[in-house]
Amino acid sequence: MRKLNPWVGAVALGAALLTGGAQAKDIVVGFANAKSGWVEAYDTPARRAALIRIDEINAAGGLLGNKIKVIETDTKSDRAQSAKAGLEALDAGADLLVVSCDYDFGAPAALEAQKRGKVSFFLCAEDIKAGIQGVGKNAFSASVLAAVQGATMAEWSHAKRNVRNAYVLLDNTIEYDKGICTGFDWMFKQLPGTKVVGQDTFKNGDASIAAQISRIKALPQAPDAIMLCSYIPGAASAVRQIRAAGINALILNGAAVDGSYWLDSVPGLSNFVVPVQGSIYGDDPNPKVEAFNKAFAAKWGARPSSTYVYPGYVLIDLWAKAVERAKSPDAAQVTAELEKMKDEPTLFGPRTFTPQIHHQNQARLLISEIKNGKPGIVDQWTISKPVPLELLLKK
Repeated sequence: MRKLNPWVGAVALGAALLTGGAQAKDIVVGFANAKSGWVEAYDTPARRAALIRIDEINAAGGLLGNKIKVIETDTKSDRAQSAKAGLEALDAGADLLVVSCDYDFGAPAALEAQKRGKVSFFLCAEDIKAGIQGVGKNAFSASVLAAVQGATMAEWSHAKRNVRNAYVLLDNTIEYDKGICTGFDWMFKQLPGTKVVGQDTFKNGDASIAAQISRIKALPQAPDAIMLCSYIPGAASAVRQIRAAGINALILNGAAVDGSYWLDSVPGLSNFVVPVQGSIYGDDPNPKVEAFNKAFAAKWGARPSSTYVYPGYVLIDLWAKAVERAKSPDAAQVTAELEKMKDEPTLFGPRTFTPQIHHQNQARLLISEIKNGKPGIVDQWTISKPVPLELLLKK
């Protein structure tokens, strides 16, 4: 047997001691997101925000003394490709897998991470299934549940706009819309003096909602507010038709319609309110948010176009904190640290995870109102009680 040079052995031992018994290596974040297809419009902005936070961490010395390495794969807005893209990133050594905003398109990749014992974060999914209930114990979402958005609209409008009678108009095309209306209905019916005076449905692709508008106009008394649970382009079409029919009631919606990009289709729109995680308009009450908006524009050539940019930044921030506290990127340890977070400060408001819910079922949201075609922040609100898990599951 060949004898080792004792000097070489001493050097190796010293290196091992300096590195804790192992060679230092990059910590890897894999992005299995859409770079084409309809999901790309949601994934790309949030992914870019996540990359900004990674750059900040690396510039400050990295994570556990190591640089964060990024791997990007393309789901092509296809569910089967989502699983393949997730596996590709995991095979390349991803410690964290960041998956698509939408639950249906992000879940296949997240499930592969769960099988490998890795943490996954949905970029901005707002369905309870994008977590423990639909994927497993190591899956999280950085956004605020759709039901919380609806509940926020109910409680805020009751307190600040004296809304007592509401008409609920649900676009039942996707689960997100159903979540908004579920949260609104749950909270509104608990508030004193309230009544849902009518409920109706439509599909996002419907060219006309004339029948639904006729039923609103046939009410003995005009509603104080219309809770419209929809997303673009159907939401814009519905709002245009509602206003064209002479109905000027307050219209409430979820965060999916944040942004000014669709307002040309409803010139001069007013009395329209949505809840958002941060302001893209330069008027966020936290000046650090506007600093982020400017940094985003400097890196990517344009300011954030909607509130769905922000959860990407938040997820990297929270995951990195958990890794530091666990002193390891190991999924079991990181998940345990994430589940200890209660009102954890972030740039876009506090975040909480528990062993039962890996989402935000209660969160501070800003209130954005469109007046004369211009959106701006008018208030902020945190619902008085969390949306219960049993309601989220029942939806």
